[in-house]
Amino acid sequence: MLLKTATHTKAYFTIGLLCCITTLCLSQDQRVADSLKKIYNHNELSDSNKLEVLRNISLNERKADTSIYYSNELISLASKLNSKLYLHRGYLQRGHALREKGNLDKAAESFFKSAEIANSMSYISGVGGSYLALGDVYSVEGDHINSTNYYNKAISILRSETDSIPLATALLNAGDEYFNADKLDSAILLFEESGKIFKEQNYLIGTAYNLGNVGMVYAKQDQPEKAESNMQLAIEILSELGDYYPIAVYDTYISDIYLEKGDFDRALQYAQHSLDIATDHGLKEQIRDASLKLAELYEYKEEYQTAFEYQKQYLAYRDSINNEETVRKMADLRTEYEVSQKQIEIDLLESRQRMQNILFASMSTIIILLAFLAFMYYRNNKRKQMLNMIITERKEEVEAQRDQLEAMNETREKFLSIIAHDLLGPVNSFKGFSTIMKFSIDQNDTEDLKQIHSQFEKSVDGLSSLLTNLLDWSVTQQGTIPYKPEKVELKTLVDELVNLFKNMADTKNIEIKSTIDTDVDMWVDVNSVKTILRNLVSNAIKFTVDGGSITISAQTDGSMVSVKVQDTGIGIPQEKLETLLAENNFNRSWGTKGEKGLGLGLQLVKEFTEINKGQLAIESVEGKGTSISVTLPLFRSKNLQ
Repeated sequence: MLLKTATHTKAYFTIGLLCCITTLCLSQDQRVADSLKKIYNHNELSDSNKLEVLRNISLNERKADTSIYYSNELISLASKLNSKLYLHRGYLQRGHALREKGNLDKAAESFFKSAEIANSMSYISGVGGSYLALGDVYSVEGDHINSTNYYNKAISILRSETDSIPLATALLNAGDEYFNADKLDSAILLFEESGKIFKEQNYLIGTAYNLGNVGMVYAKQDQPEKAESNMQLAIEILSELGDYYPIAVYDTYISDIYLEKGDFDRALQYAQHSLDIATDHGLKEQIRDASLKLAELYEYKEEYQTAFEYQKQYLAYRDSINNEETVRKMADLRTEYEVSQKQIEIDLLESRQRMQNILFASMSTIIILLAFLAFMYYRNNKRKQMLNMIITERKEEVEAQRDQLEAMNETREKFLSIIAHDLLGPVNSFKGFSTIMKFSIDQNDTEDLKQIHSQFEKSVDGLSSLLTNLLDWSVTQQGTIPYKPEKVELKTLVDELVNLFKNMADTKNIEIKSTIDTDVDMWVDVNSVKTILRNLVSNAIKFTVDGGSITISAQTDGSMVSVKVQDTGIGIPQEKLETLLAENNFNRSWGTKGEKGLGLGLQLVKEFTEINKGQLAIESVEGKGTSISVTLPLFRSKNLQ
C-alpha cells in the first residue's frame, strides 16, 4: 500500500504566498519582526504607531504561534480604536498564521472576516487580498473549484486596482492551483507573469517563491536539473529571510528529484530536513507531505517498520487537516460571508435612506416655502386635469348617447321604410280591386262581386298578418337590426310569399310561381329573409307588364343555397344598374302602371343579405327582364352547437 500511496505525493504540495499577501511595503523578514518586537515592548508608542508596529510584526514573523499572538494584539487594539483598516489587516495576518499551522477552518473564518471588513469600508485592494488568501485555504483543503474561483476574483479586483505586488501574488498562487491540477501550461504562463512583476518591483521574497514554483513545474516536466537549480536558489533566498514554510516544500520536491535519480541517501536527507523544519515551526501540511515522502523512501530501502511509522504519521496529519468537520465549517463560513455581504448592502441602503431623511428634515424655510408653492401649483394643476378629465368623460358620454340615439332613430326610420315598402304592394292591389269592383257594380254582376269580395278578404287577412309581423319585429329592435339565426324551411317561406302576392299579381294578370319542390333548410334570421324576398317579389310585380311571369327557384351549392327571383319585366338600364346599390341612393321609380317606389328596396335587400352572411347578384337586360339571386347559408347540425 505504501508504494501506491506514494505516487500521489505531489498532489499535496502547494505553496501560495500565505504570509505576505496583504501588506506590500515590506518584505517578509524575521530580522525586521525581531527588531519591531523590541521597540513594541520597550518604548512608549502612540496608539496609531502601535497599530503599525503590530501590523509589521505579524507580517514579518515567521513563527506561526508568535504571528497569531501579535495578530490578536492588533485586532484587539484596532477594535478599541475603531480602526477598520487595521482590523482588516489583523484578521488577515491571523488567518495566514493559522493556515500555516493547518487550522484551515479557523483560517477561513479570519479571511472571511477580513473580506467583510474591507467590503464595509470599500477597500477594494483589501477585498482582493482576502479573496486571494481564501483561494489558498481552499487549495490546501483540496477544493479546486472554490480555490480557482477566489483566485480569479482576486486577480480581477487587483488588475482593476493596478496593485502590482498583490496581483503578482494572486497570479503566482493561481498558477500553483493549476500546477496542482496538472495544467502545467496554464501554470507556467501565470508564473512567468508574476515573476516579471516581482522582478520589476525588486520584491525578493516573491521572486524566491516564483523560482521555487517554476522549479516544481520543471520537476513535473522531467527536467530535474533545472528543477533542482531553481529550488536551491529559492531556498537560499528564503533561508536568509527566515521563511521556512516554502523551504520545507522545496526540500520535499528536491528529495523526489534525487529519488528519481536513484540517490536514496540524498533523497532521504532532503525529506528529513523538510520534516525537521515543519516540526520545528508547527507546519502541519509539510509534516504531512514530508512524512509521506519518508514513508515512500524507507519502503524503497525495504525498511518497512520505519516506513509504516511515517505512513501512520502522514495519515494522522492528513485527517486532521482534511476532516469532514473542517470542510463543513469552511462551507458554512463561505455561506455566512455571502449572506453577510447581502446584509451589509441592505444596511448601507438603509443608512443612506436615514441620511436623506435627516437632510430633508433640515432644509431651510425658503426651500420649505418653495416646496409648498410647488405643491400648491401641483395640486391646482391636478385639479385642472381632473376637471378636464371629468368634462372629457361627460362629453364622451353625451357623444355616445347622441350616437346611440342617432343609430336608434336611423333604425326606426329604416323599419318605418320597410313597413311602408312592404305595405305599398298590397295597398296598390286594393286599388286594382276597387277598379274591378266599380266595374262589376256598374254591370250589376253580383257573382263577380262575391268572388272579388273573397279575394279582397284574403288580401286583407294577408295584409293584417304582414303588418302584425312587421310591427312585432320592429318592437324587438333596440338601435340595431336584430339578427337571430334559426332553422328555416325555404319551401314553406316561399309558398307563404306566393300566397301573399298572388292577388297583387292577379290584378296585372301576372303569373307568379315557385319551382322549389324539395325541403331546403336555411340558417338565417327569418324576419329579415322574409323582408328580402318580399322586396324582390314586390319589385318584380311592379316592373313586369301585364301578362308577364315571375319565377322563384333555388339551387344548393356546398354550404349555401341560391334563391333566385326572375321576371319578364322591363329590365334595368345598364347605367342605372351600376348605381342602383350605391349607399343613400334613394331615387324614386315608377312601375309599369305608375306604382310608386321609395328607392329603398334593393338597398334593404343588400344590407339584410350581408347581415345573414350572404351575397346578392343582379342580372338584367333592358326590355327582357331581371334576375336577382340571394345566396344564403344552409342549416348544418353544427349550427346548434
